[in-house]
Amino acid sequence: MSLRELPARAIVHAIADAAERWSDADFPPRVRLLDGIVARTGYSFPVVEYALDALFFSMTVPAIVAAIENELGSLDALDGFAPRNGRPTAWARGLDRIGIISSRTTIGVALAPAIFALCAKANVLVKDREDGLVAAFFETLAQERAEFRHSAQARGWNARESAGELRGFDAVVAFGRDATLGEIRAGLDAQTRFIGYGSRASVGYISREWLHDEAGACEIATRAARDVVLYDTEGCMSLHALFVETGAAIDPTHFGKLLADGIVRSAIEFPLGAREPATAAAIANARNLAAFRASAGTGAVFADASASYAVFVDPPLGDPPLFLPRTLAIYAVSEPAEALAYLNRHGIALEAFALAGERPEVLRLAVDAGAVRIARFGELQRPPLHGDHGGRPRIADFIRWIDKDL
Repeated sequence: MSLRELPARAIVHAIADAAERWSDADFPPRVRLLDGIVARTGYSFPVVEYALDALFFSMTVPAIVAAIENELGSLDALDGFAPRNGRPTAWARGLDRIGIISSRTTIGVALAPAIFALCAKANVLVKDREDGLVAAFFETLAQERAEFRHSAQARGWNARESAGELRGFDAVVAFGRDATLGEIRAGLDAQTRFIGYGSRASVGYISREWLHDEAGACEIATRAARDVVLYDTEGCMSLHALFVETGAAIDPTHFGKLLADGIVRSAIEFPLGAREPATAAAIANARNLAAFRASAGTGAVFADASASYAVFVDPPLGDPPLFLPRTLAIYAVSEPAEALAYLNRHGIALEAFALAGERPEVLRLAVDAGAVRIARFGELQRPPLHGDHGGRPRIADFIRWIDKDL
């Protein structure tokens, strides 16, 4: 039997069952891959373990079904013609071949589109990185249902060697830098659907009403620190810049100190992994320059001697954030419009926007700035599987609708 012949519900349950096995930290295939993932990413073991937990614990039957039903109306639409409210009866027929190109840093980023493409009953080929996580998970899927053996495959990815292999796909999903996505798209057939996830950043905004006392400010700083430390600030949902309103008991400089203390505490749970000497030197240079500006009365910097982290308060507005590991720029603002002006000036493409509350004008800032997800501090790095990653649908890109007007 092929994947096409399986009921969609059986596919969903097989995926969730495989993910449950991978949720066990002692599952042998997961244990065998840890060293490789740590070596590839440079993250510490606790960070990698956190990433795997976040990835596989999210792959539940309710979450997968919720995403599909929200976009397609029902799970039955994947199996054949199904009624739709106010629209013609239709079949959400999955595309035949879908290629997915993983990214360098994010752990298991290709798995979410892969499982939804498989729910659409497509044949999926993931061009994975060298740690083999996707291939190992696909092997577990094949143990759950033999039909996945042919439909879910993963191979190594090298942009130069593999460009020609992308022709003939009905859809290609790619993660990476904008320039890389442009090269991939240029090599595709004209009729191929291209779903690209390029370079994005995430920022946060703290309103003055949350900065009236030390305890409340410290709690937010602790949460924000977690968003900085996880994945060494390299992910699109890492906190790269923070806007702090003035006019409260806790001013931006004081908050910067609280956040730096939070980073130190978070580093106990998620220690720093391997770091290139050039990266450490870049952070140290930025720290020293900020310290020089602070000595002249402009801004402040909180960092340790080894430059394992750095928090810059009021760096030059003419410069974009540094986008260096475990570093954060804090900008003092009097209103949301100043934050929007900064983001627009530097053309920062946003993924997520962290907020401490739901003040209407601050929510509007997140929307106007182009964010596709608004979250609480401390939860940037745990997007729900049934959310709209990158502002795109989860499964609708992998099907074609066939209307029945008889």
